[in-house]
Amino acid sequence: MGKLIIFSAPSGSGKSTIINYLLKQNLNLAFSISATSRAPRGTEKNGVEYFFLTPEEFRQRITNDEFLEYEEVYQDRFYGTLKAQVEKQLAEGQNVIFDVDVVGGCNIKKYYGERALSVFIQPPSVEELRRRLNGRGTDAPEVIESRIAKAEFELGYADKFDVVIINDELDKAQSDALETISNFLKK
Repeated sequence: MGKLIIFSAPSGSGKSTIINYLLKQNLNLAFSISATSRAPRGTEKNGVEYFFLTPEEFRQRITNDEFLEYEEVYQDRFYGTLKAQVEKQLAEGQNVIFDVDVVGGCNIKKYYGERALSVFIQPPSVEELRRRLNGRGTDAPEVIESRIAKAEFELGYADKFDVVIINDELDKAQSDALETISNFLKK
């Protein structure tokens, strides 16, 4: 039976980079496949990148309590984690890794308790986060400011996580994450 590793962090903290690094290590990690009500993009396939549901199907599954966590990001645009999919991956012996927002992360941790390790990736400071988001060159100034506001909210959740890793220097953050996850999986 596999274990669960939950990652949450403000946008620009380096969470995706750290997760991608961990996926290349020999930890038997598999990504949790989320459900969404948006249409597939490009070459995305149902059951590979996401499970694609209509907004109506998504609402029905919420009513049936089939999600560990979900969020309506925009009207009729849902994202969520299906309990049955996670249970299937765990039963196959995979260690399931989640990349979720702080509220979703807390919900998954509460549901699985000691079988899950929740990890919060924290930027060294809000100023550094702003610098990284500006450095990406992908977002308009007002989008960056809304991400900073959300980050300040999310940082308030850090103490609800089992482990906080400060990503000041990427190599160190990656090795801290690898050591933490390896120790957890050996338990």
